[in-house]
Amino acid sequence: MVPFIALIGGFAVLRLVGLVGIDMLDGWQPALRGALALMFVVTGVPHFLPSWRRDFVAMIPAVFPQPALLVTITGVLELAGAAGLLIPPLAPWAAIGLALLMVAMFPANVSAARRGLTLAGKPVTPLPTRIALQVLFIAAVIAAAR
Repeated sequence: MVPFIALIGGFAVLRLVGLVGIDMLDGWQPALRGALALMFVVTGVPHFLPSWRRDFVAMIPAVFPQPALLVTITGVLELAGAAGLLIPPLAPWAAIGLALLMVAMFPANVSAARRGLTLAGKPVTPLPTRIALQVLFIAAVIAAAR
């Protein structure tokens, strides 16, 4: 739920900042891109924190080779995508890349929910909720790509 809160809260704050006079945030799309960047920093950084990293590695289904490397790659891509969203000429490409990344990472989320794994000692998001969030996140990055 933390990524959802970062997205919704970040969007609300950035949209308000735009409405009170910060021209670069005056519009729903720049606010959305900023909120998505915040969300992907919030989800990307834990890929490199030891306790979270172990949990992320455990989420990777056994059919995928080198789960630790995959966690590193996805963390780097999330952070690079977050930065790309903040650079207007790169933002559409970053958004498309992040949408594809979320589709690629979804099997790990399904696997974690089905196996009842934890992240930082808390149960992962239940599968129905995770699916709804994934659809929302993908829709948001597609909207940011326009």
